This record gives sequence, structure tokens and C-alpha cells, in this order.
Amino acid sequence: MKTYSISEVAKELNLTVYTLRYYDKEGLMPFVERTASGTRLFKQSDIDALKVIECLKSTGMPIKEIKSFIDWCSDGDSTLQQRYDMFIERKACVNAQMEELKKTMEVIEHKCLYYKTALEAGTEDIHKKNKIEIPITE
Repeated sequence: MKTYSISEVAKELNLTVYTLRYYDKEGLMPFVERTASGTRLFKQSDIDALKVIECLKSTGMPIKEIKSFIDWCSDGDSTLQQRYDMFIERKACVNAQMEELKKTMEVIEHKCLYYKTALEAGTEDIHKKNKIEIPITE
């Protein structure tokens, strides 16, 4: 079975060696075997597990909660419901993030159109007739 060094795994996952060592220190990689001298030996299944960890991390899930998930995986079938529920919750979080990003994209698209129109006209004044002027009184 092929094994990979920590630097090979870091490169494949676009992470730093430091990040992988941190994950190990936080208990996110109990599955990774070590040589007698302590060198980590990663298998493809370890890399696949790290991809799931990175996925969870990208949803904003705290390391402590990811650690719980890893522990549940180690516990086996008795935690299937907890793992399923956790992914349902993550799905809801990602959907909410996507809705926020859609709103952000609408603003960005509006501003792109605004500046494209201003560039074509050679001035931002093209938009002044469309603005509602609110006088500021002191």
C-alpha cells in the first residue's frame, strides 16, 4: 500500500505542513500511522478523511466540532445518527451562506453595471439624474 509523507499530503491538499501538524495536535488525525521514529505515514484513506475535514472547516465549523465528528467516526455505527444530523446542519449553514453570497453578488453586479455605464459615458454624472438627492440640513 502506497504511503505519503506529510509534505506530499500538504501539497496535494494545498495546506501547509504546519496546518497538518496542528490538526494532528488537535486530535483530527488519530487514524494516521507513524513509523517507530514518529514520522507520519499517510494512506489514501487518510487523505480522503482530510478532504472531509477541510470541507467541514470551509463551512465555518469549529475545530472542536470537527474533532467530535472524527471521534464519532472512530466510535462506529452507534454514532451514525449524530453524523447524519451534523451533515444536515452543515447543509443548512452552507445554504444560508449561499443565500448571503447571492445578495452580495447582486450588489457587485449592480456596481459593475454602474461603473461600466459611467466608463462608457466618460463620467459618473450619467447616474446623477437617476439618484434621489437627499438634502442634508444642519
